[in-house]
Amino acid sequence: MKTISVTIQATKNPTILKFVHSGQITNGSYEYNNIDDAKNSPFAQQLFHLPFVKKVFISANFVAIEKYDIVEWDDITGAIKDQVENFLNEGGQLIDDAQKSSAKMAIEIYAESTPNPSVMKFVSNKMLTSQTYEFKNIDEAKEAPIAVELFKFSFVKEVFISENYISISKYDMAEWEDVGQEIRNFIRTYIVDGNKIVSENATPISSSQSVDSPQSLDETSQQIISILDEYVKPAVASDGGNIQFVSYEPDTKIVNVVLQGACSGCPSATMTLKSGIENMLKQMIPNKIESVDAING
Repeated sequence: MKTISVTIQATKNPTILKFVHSGQITNGSYEYNNIDDAKNSPFAQQLFHLPFVKKVFISANFVAIEKYDIVEWDDITGAIKDQVENFLNEGGQLIDDAQKSSAKMAIEIYAESTPNPSVMKFVSNKMLTSQTYEFKNIDEAKEAPIAVELFKFSFVKEVFISENYISISKYDMAEWEDVGQEIRNFIRTYIVDGNKIVSENATPISSSQSVDSPQSLDETSQQIISILDEYVKPAVASDGGNIQFVSYEPDTKIVNVVLQGACSGCPSATMTLKSGIENMLKQMIPNKIESVDAING
């Protein structure tokens, strides 16, 4: 009888699919390009025997597979999900501790400026988490060890963590040109040492807002969410932020959203909201949208 189950999660790269476990299945992050690379991972070696597997990624709470185009995900997803679950339920070891050090991934962190001068985006070449988290202070960050450590820097105001990057909002007491390298080095060392990014008890922002499930919302609200997910979120994520749908008021035709990460408090956010997002929704959902308002400014 299975006691461990995984969920299937798409990524921005259509050739990569993630099989996510609710808890932690290993420490550190690993990437394998072929079966020889996977000498320290019996499970990755097992996967490379499948002819369509191009790369395997193993991280704290997920296994991700990049496939060749010879097959479609619909034809193989179920079988891979079963294989992952069976391996974990049988007590299989994803990483052989005896050879772990030889396969630890080379981690690179690079800093990117954002439209918000108070926020810097620190991007990793490897996946950090399968969810998105926002922490306004050290008390909120108690389930995210890396955020707790970052808040110990006196100039760190807020921490936003997404799939492969961390956006940090600073107080005006410091300039990025003076502290950016210090933060970059800290994040890289933290990850290389195999420290935990977030715990399984941390609450992702997707479930922290008081909004009904999409299925229970009216048709217009569902359309708004779909448009934000497809057209808006990828763009704001590239700037180190996120936009979260909160509500739609049919009587006033007002859409309420929350801006997070670099978007929160950004000087250009209002213009983006009105000139970009609001106009897009008006065009794609005619006669249903009057205004898009950010309830957090």
